[in-house]
Amino acid sequence: MGVADLGLPVDVPSTALFTDHYELTMLQAALKGGTGGRRSVFEVFTRRLPDGRRYGVVGGTGRVLDAVENFRFDADVLAFLRERRVVDEPTLEWLADYRFGGDIWGYPEGEVYFPGSPIMRVEGSFGECVLLETVILSILNHDSAIAAAASRMASAAGGRPLIEMGARRTHELAAVAASRAAYLGGFTSTSDLAAGFRYNIPTVGTSAHAFTLLHDSERDAFQAQVDSLGRDTTLLVDTYDVTEAVRTAVEIAGPELGSVRIDSGDLLLVAHRVRQQLDELGARDTKIIVTSDLDEYAIASLAAAPVDAYGVGTQLVTGSGHPTASMVYKLVARAETGDAGAPLVPVAKKSTGGKTSVGGRKWAARRLDAHGVAEAEVVGTGPVPDRLAGRQLLVELVKGGEVVAREPLDAARDRHATARANLPLSATQLSRGEPVLPTEYVHTGSGS
Repeated sequence: MGVADLGLPVDVPSTALFTDHYELTMLQAALKGGTGGRRSVFEVFTRRLPDGRRYGVVGGTGRVLDAVENFRFDADVLAFLRERRVVDEPTLEWLADYRFGGDIWGYPEGEVYFPGSPIMRVEGSFGECVLLETVILSILNHDSAIAAAASRMASAAGGRPLIEMGARRTHELAAVAASRAAYLGGFTSTSDLAAGFRYNIPTVGTSAHAFTLLHDSERDAFQAQVDSLGRDTTLLVDTYDVTEAVRTAVEIAGPELGSVRIDSGDLLLVAHRVRQQLDELGARDTKIIVTSDLDEYAIASLAAAPVDAYGVGTQLVTGSGHPTASMVYKLVARAETGDAGAPLVPVAKKSTGGKTSVGGRKWAARRLDAHGVAEAEVVGTGPVPDRLAGRQLLVELVKGGEVVAREPLDAARDRHATARANLPLSATQLSRGEPVLPTEYVHTGSGS
């Protein structure tokens, strides 16, 4: 029996309904008015970073490419739209043949970004581009928020391994995406088997308190686990008394005991005591793993503790207080007319309350100082200045409707580590502050 027989939502054959009702009603009106085929440029950006964050992390690009490829209006979807009278018959006929045939450029996954960065640029007809707004934002906002939190935690961990273990704290499908984003941001493994299966992320796990409570004694539980999983397993030592548990663990597994996990109490104090006890018992190579509602601040506070790895759940999968990256998808340019060769004209919303945007089809480059450290995010319209030509950030992701930039998740993970390392040192500070790079806007003349 396969997952389809079970009715589990682990695979989605079409992403066409991962959108908002008004995307389709806009399409209908544009088609009827004769503007649905007009060449258009949409851009994804954020006006500000979450409070206190120094940089953002582009997460979810690979999932966006999958979503665009699978954006199809099959018979069942069209029947739903017809039954609900969402759009009229001419629009349904147009949707039946929908395939995104435009171009998408964007910051490569794992790259860092700042306010105003054109994180993704979608070009094509108005009709084919406007339909993608919600699904693109849904993926990028979620995954970028998790990746940014993971990146901050990885910086705070200072090279110690991080385990993602937040599946039980979020929606079952969001958990898989969160695991992917966490790995991108610097985590080394996940407890979520679906994420391991889908994205080839290393998975880890041994036992919970329930396993210890199942047995008549802690000794019986430890013995059963070691007999089954070997001496290099990880034993959970805080179900009852930590000191007694550590003593029992070493008696059973010997100095070959792989790790002990601490999931409660004053982690700083307990970690020091456990390390001392392990060393005195001859288990000098036994590692200490700590869990228990950690975030980047708690991880940083344990920097001087004898901790070998951290397990993070709730705070990670909720973006450590910022569950969205607040990205928007805005029309920034459109053709003067419906003619195929009509020039683009910049367009932008004018509004009070901080919701303004900058019109025009944009490029972005990162300027470096004399030491090779990033000093500014330069965003412009028109030709790219020669001095910045080799520092451009956007890469081609989709060309003529065909994905051209698929890559392994590890490539994006490595890219992020490099991008973060090239930022000023203040980027990794956890204290509140402004974005570590200023965004500079330039206009170098006409260009589309």
